[in-house]
Amino acid sequence: MKELVAVLAKAIVDQPDAVTVAEHEGEDGATVLELTVASDDVGKVIGRQGRVIKAIRMVVKAAAAKEGRKVAVEVV
Repeated sequence: MKELVAVLAKAIVDQPDAVTVAEHEGEDGATVLELTVASDDVGKVIGRQGRVIKAIRMVVKAAAAKEGRKVAVEVV
C-alpha cells in the first residue's frame, strides 16, 4: 500500500523527490499511511474541495479491501 500511495502522489506533484510515505498502526488496528510532500505541492495533493486526496484514498481502500486490510491515508 505504501508504494501505491507514493506512486500516485509522485505522479501529481512538481517535486517527486520530496514525497515520503510513513506507515504505522492506528488505534483501531488499521494501517495509517502518512503522506508528506513539499509545501508547494500540498494543494495539488489535496485538490479542489479535497477531490484528489479522496480519489487516492478510494484507490488505496479498494486495494486494501482485496487483501482484507483497513488502510487510512493522511496528508501531513
